[in-house]
Amino acid sequence: MRLWIPPDGERRPDPEPLRTNEMLPVAIGLGLWAVALVLALVVGPRLRSDSAAWAWTCVAGLGIGLVLLVFALRRKA
Repeated sequence: MRLWIPPDGERRPDPEPLRTNEMLPVAIGLGLWAVALVLALVVGPRLRSDSAAWAWTCVAGLGIGLVLLVFALRRKA
């Protein structure tokens, strides 16, 4: 255990938390899911018979993104 704890028992101070912008990746993800939903609704039925599953996957991605957006907004405030 001596490898992890200095012999004098003193710890270094914790580093300051990094400042990040959570809004940008969440907004990009929501935009990509919205584009995928439009593509699944417009092009999907012409290509595959199970296009409804792809559309619901996009709706789920949008829902998760909206939840993350709420968390990011609350954290920012």
